[in-house]
Amino acid sequence: MKDSLRQQFERLGFRLAELDALLADGSIAADMKRYRALTKEQAEVSGLVERYRRYQRHEADLGAAREMLADPEMAEMAREEVAANEAALAALDQELQLALLPKDPDDERNAFLEIRAGTGGDESALFAGDLARMYLRYADSQGWRCEVMSENASDLGGYKELVLRIEGGGGVYGRLKFESGGHRVQRVPATESQGRIHTSACTVAVLPEPDEAEEVTLNPADLRIDTFRASGAGGQHINKTDSAIRITHIPTGLVAECQDDRSQHRNKAKAMAVLQARLRDKERVEREAKEAATRKGLIGSGDRSDRIRTYNFPQGRLTDHRINLTLYKLGQIMDGDLGDVIHGLQAAQAAEQLAQLEEGRA
Repeated sequence: MKDSLRQQFERLGFRLAELDALLADGSIAADMKRYRALTKEQAEVSGLVERYRRYQRHEADLGAAREMLADPEMAEMAREEVAANEAALAALDQELQLALLPKDPDDERNAFLEIRAGTGGDESALFAGDLARMYLRYADSQGWRCEVMSENASDLGGYKELVLRIEGGGGVYGRLKFESGGHRVQRVPATESQGRIHTSACTVAVLPEPDEAEEVTLNPADLRIDTFRASGAGGQHINKTDSAIRITHIPTGLVAECQDDRSQHRNKAKAMAVLQARLRDKERVEREAKEAATRKGLIGSGDRSDRIRTYNFPQGRLTDHRINLTLYKLGQIMDGDLGDVIHGLQAAQAAEQLAQLEEGRA
């Protein structure tokens, strides 16, 4: 392990002692916001320090095993000990480097997932429905809860637009954020009589749900709020009252709407939450665009115009173009088995961050 890394972990050891002392002080609990922040930091730091201490124990065991090599009677056992400890150290060294990578503070947040039909007409809307089913099944496998914020169904099935709120543990946004971008499908549409393969596309946007304390401050004069009658399923009530809400942010032209709830008040609150997330995402994209002028990230910025993935049904193949990942298990993926795709993207981002850190240290 490099000396610079050792120094960072030694400093974390001192920080853990400070956190333990602070949390032992009963007066800290009076400020719940600070108490929660310190408790969260303590959990993260203690996990890092424990792994570093394991690394140190394996180093000590490796030194002892190498000394045993000089004893003929112990040499064979010592060689096994040396090999085992060297393997453990290599694995822990990689773990510890990854653990020190800068974390996106949004990763632990809930998320809004937006799917929009693109080129391809009715087939694109049908594919949007397939993507929605894929994400809903993946969310279900993770124990997450999904809520429809707004939907614009297509006449032949699927969606012209769908907005979901996904809530749960394990970092919803951190798992789904790489889904933002253009998704292309190649298949024979159900309406195609001659069996020709068509290409169509959808766009996906994943936005972190902002905390109330971090919401963008909106000037009421900048908002135009319209009410209208909801369309689609929902019984007589939903179609007879002006309960649906559409909010337009006039300076940016961003629009959010919600018609899922019977209550106009609740629909307004949901639409406002989506608008807050879109404004926050707009600021993030603009900031990352400036940063990308100096360095283009491997994963990309999630630009909606980027074609990130192709779903080829005749060959049963999914290809993620950002990391050159190809999987021949499209049926399972469309049923919600996104684990290999998401892990591949997370690993690629970690590798890129490590390379940047190495460049910075050089």
